[in-house]
Amino acid sequence: MYTTYQNGLINTTPVEAKTNPITPPTSPQQPIKPLQTIKQWLENIEIHNPTKARLFCKMIPAQCPFERDICFFGRRVAHIPPLCKLNPFYDEFVSLRFRALCYLADQCGEDISAYC
Repeated sequence: MYTTYQNGLINTTPVEAKTNPITPPTSPQQPIKPLQTIKQWLENIEIHNPTKARLFCKMIPAQCPFERDICFFGRRVAHIPPLCKLNPFYDEFVSLRFRALCYLADQCGEDISAYC
């Protein structure tokens, strides 16, 4: 589109298109990640109590309890892989158990061989 003046001259610069009054927000909102929130909560648990540390060591197993070999007449027929890796909080639980063991061994001077 061009504009024409009263003296007959033509303005050859195109008319700018109107901008859309609805614009996206300047800062995108972060989506809520409930798993990430729980993972951070587990990572931030501090252990300052021996009773709490012993509870964590007893409740969180030292190895994955689901891995099994199914044998029939002495031969391995099937193998069930460890399913712990499917747990989204597996690494956080292992870390929490390790911190509890370190607290009992380093701060309390306890023998932790009963938990291994």
